This record gives sequence, structure tokens and C-alpha cells, in this order.
Amino acid sequence: MSIDFIERAIDRQAAAFLCRGGADESGVLRTVVSLLSQSVGQGHICLDTEEIAGHSVRIAGREELRLPDAVHLTEMLRSLPSLGRPGDHCPLVLDEAGRLYLYRYFRYQEMLAAGILARASVESCGPDEASLDRYFGPDPDGRDRQRQAARTALHRRFSVISGGPGTGKTTTVARILGLLLEQPGGERLRIAMAAPTGKAAARLASSIALLRDTLPCPETLKKELPDKVTTIHRLLGTLPGTTGFRHCVDNPLPFDTVIVDEASMVDLPLMTALVAALLPDARLILIGDRDQLASVEAGAVLGDICRAAASQGSGVEGCVSVLDRNYRFGDGSGIAALSRAVNSGDGHDALRLIGASGEGSGISLEPSPAREAIRKRLAVPVLEGYRPYLEAGTPAEALRLFDRFRILCALREGPWGAAGMNRAVEALLHEAGLPIGGTPSYRGRPVLITENDYAHKLYNGDTGIILADPSTGELRAFFTSPDGAARAIPPEMLPKHETAFAMTVHKSQGSEFERVLLVLPPEDSPLLTRELLYTAITRAKGSIGIIGNDAVFSAAVRRRTERRSGLRDALLAKGIQRLI
Repeated sequence: MSIDFIERAIDRQAAAFLCRGGADESGVLRTVVSLLSQSVGQGHICLDTEEIAGHSVRIAGREELRLPDAVHLTEMLRSLPSLGRPGDHCPLVLDEAGRLYLYRYFRYQEMLAAGILARASVESCGPDEASLDRYFGPDPDGRDRQRQAARTALHRRFSVISGGPGTGKTTTVARILGLLLEQPGGERLRIAMAAPTGKAAARLASSIALLRDTLPCPETLKKELPDKVTTIHRLLGTLPGTTGFRHCVDNPLPFDTVIVDEASMVDLPLMTALVAALLPDARLILIGDRDQLASVEAGAVLGDICRAAASQGSGVEGCVSVLDRNYRFGDGSGIAALSRAVNSGDGHDALRLIGASGEGSGISLEPSPAREAIRKRLAVPVLEGYRPYLEAGTPAEALRLFDRFRILCALREGPWGAAGMNRAVEALLHEAGLPIGGTPSYRGRPVLITENDYAHKLYNGDTGIILADPSTGELRAFFTSPDGAARAIPPEMLPKHETAFAMTVHKSQGSEFERVLLVLPPEDSPLLTRELLYTAITRAKGSIGIIGNDAVFSAAVRRRTERRSGLRDALLAKGIQRLI
């Protein structure tokens, strides 16, 4: 097998620096360290040297290089002055399983595993059965997963609640909050809720507010439920100009319980910083969907934890609850059936399901058109999806209508990516006589915030629309505030942002739309995976239309996102002694 490798400047520089002093006339060590650098850039925590040993590496502009077998490759790596074993403070770390790490990421992994295992091993008094009956109803056969999740969250200092959209994760969290407050001393509990993005935080806060009155606890306790959800970065306190946070081991967060929603989006460095900043006896509850895409940055923390919990001898055994009953979709839902088929990994079965679905199933798949015909193919869904918000009477109505439809793309760049799709949509709306384009801040332009701006309370993932202010006629960027109203920001005050008619599937995480149009490229790509399709499909509440060829769709269903990491092993019993 050959490994094709486009070496970035940063990979080349890292390899040259870390391989200084080593005997590397063949270039093998520089190549391996360069591969490690690129792997981290692709979201992996480490490089599996046994996986690449014996294979050829083709780097653009160089001759093909054959790597030695695993034994000889390990010997060569051990000769590097920069390489050490677990426990050594060296720039590179090679563990017993042949995983090669940059020290920083190895340390993140070990710190996170140690923090999780320390909490997972602590048990406390949970709610009595009568309390659980009040919140969840009787469960004579022991099959109520929400009830089980609540029992675990109160019984353990570390727990995970995983489930797809519509499985009741937020309802379960609200009931857990009520149960926590009912425990002896619960009225004095300090509870924090956080999410990776501002949009996810706002959605959780809104959902908890709606569920507050449904809880079977006294009104005095309902008033004690936390009503604010913040981003993880803001919770920890970012320090300008550094990668550190104000809250850390030496200055822990002042909370007894921390709940994190959309945990699948949290990367390894950020999750490590969060766990390190907790009080020693604080409870941590992670909420997310283990089947969704992993974080954009390095790691697949939630997935690693869930996989470890399913393994014998795991230090997190019994800490993970999986909700599998869907309350949003009926048994005959096409979207629910398709998401299950995609998760099963059988592309032919998924295609057969789409082909057999009726007109009212809410799912469809159409072949990719020729590049020059893509605008024609988009015309009907774009005008149906976006004309209503452009003709809305108020900014609040426009925001509500805009969020009913979205184009999602597997890629970011190119004619089939989000950038190309946004240009195509702008052209289509302009040709239809709608006031689109002309200036960067044109009326009707939807914007997606791509960085946090705490001064203006705008966060990565927030979506707004530039519209004329009804009272002054001046253009303003309107965003939905937590109370559902529209608040205005001068366009020139916006932080980094981009047009949002189309967005990548990655950036859609934490969002829901009535209708989704997913655009796949006409040719297969390693970026097309089962998790990407599942994430896109489960953003839709009513219907999902897919533009893509059968072969490309099928290949994506079969391909899993694999993030190389040692976190799962570190959470197993065999890793406990090494971490202590």
C-alpha cells in the first residue's frame, strides 16, 4: 500500500526540528514525524506506526520512500534524542502500542483520562425510586433509558448521556436538574451549563426554560434551576493572547455540577482544560450524540469515552447511558429510518430504503447534475426555501422563516462546497428579482458568525440576517435573542462571519431545520463518511433531499471517521495503574 502525502510547510519544519541529532540519512524519521504533524492537523491525536510500517510513502516533489517494518521503525525512532517513553518529558512520545505522539497531545490524553477515571470511581447517594417515579413514571421492566440516565448522573461523579436528535436528551437533563435540587442540600448546589458554541448554548437555555414548568418539583426549586448557558470558553475564561484559561487546576471553577451539551463537538485540548478546572468533588455530565461528526480540532473525545464504556474492564463502565427511543419521529418516519440505515454502514440498504420510500416519506436522492447545470437544479428549492424570509414583514419573522430551510455541503471550497453554493444561491435570488448582492452587507444577506465576540454577545455558530431596521431604515444585522426577540447590530461591528445560505455539515452541528438539502460532490472523497451523512440527515425535522450519485452515497455510508487516539485504552482498567 502507498501513502500519498502532501507535505505542508509546518509539517516539514516540525520534522526538521524534532529530528535534529538523529541519524536519518534515508529520510525515514523526517517522513514519519512529518506524517505525525499532518495527522494532528487532520484531527488525530497520534500516528499509529504499526499501521504505516512497511508501506511506501509518496510525497509530492520527492521520490517514493519505503518505510521499514515495525520492529526496525521503532528502533530508528528510539534513536531520536527528542523521543521518549510515557512518563518522559520529551517532545515526542512513543507508547507501548506503537502510537507516536507530540508530547502536548499525549499529556492532554493522560490528564483527561486521569481526571475522568478519578470521577468515575466516586459514587454518591442517588435519588430514591419514588422520586424517579415522579419524574419518569413507573418502570417495572427496567427499560426506561431516560430514567436510567438520571439515576447514573446522580449516582456517579462522571456520566455521559448519548442519543440522536429527538431521543429526549434535553428533557432528561431538565429532570436531572430537578432531582439534583431535591437532594439534601440541593438548594445550595452551584450548577453551570455550557456548550461548545453560542448557538448550542442558546438552544439549551431555551429548551430548559420551556421545560421548567413541566418538572414535578416545588415552585421554589423551579426558581433555582439555572437559566443561563454559556460557551465552554467563556465558562473557563479565555486569556487574550494565550491558549490558557483563567480557571484551571490552581483556580478551579466554583461549581458543584457542570453539564456540557453537544459534547461530540468538544476537542481533546478543550475537554482536558475543562476537566482540569473542575473542583475535585464536582460532578460532570456530558450530553451528546456519539454517532455525530467528531470535533473539528484534534480528538474524538465523546466517541472514545463511549467506546471505552462498552469494553470489558473499563474504568468508565456504567457511566454511559444511550437513549434510543425517538420521540420526534414516528415509527414510519423516513428520516429516522434513513439515519438508522446509514448508521448500520450498509450503503445498499440505505439506497434501497430511499428508492422504496414514497412521496411523503421526507427523503429523496437525486444524481449530481453537470457542474454547469447545478444552478438550474437548485432553482426550485432555493426560491421555495429562501423567498419567504426575504418577503417577511419583520426581522423576527425573517429569522424564524430563514431557519426553516438550509443547504448543507460536505465540502467547504469548490463549486460543490459551501462557498460555491453560496455564490450560486446569491445569483439565483438576484435573477429572480430579489434584492440580493451588490455590497458585502446587502439587505437580506444571512451571516454565520465564525468567532466569539463577548462584547456584542455574538458567538461562533450564531446566524443572523442583514435587514433594514423597521424604525430607521438603516441596515442592521439582526440576531435572535434568548427571549425570541430580534436584536440589531451594525454590520460594521460584526466579528468574523461568512454568508450562510449554505454551510458545511460540520458547522450545522447543534442546529435543526424543517427542510435540508444536502449537496455531495459528484466524485468520492475521503471527507465523505458515515458520520457526515448521519449528522446532515439528522439536522432535518421534516424532509431531507440529497443531491449525489448512488456510488458516492454508498461509499460514504461504508466509510467511518477514524480518529487515531489512545484515549479509549487509557480509560480501560489496564491503563489505570499507569495513570496513577
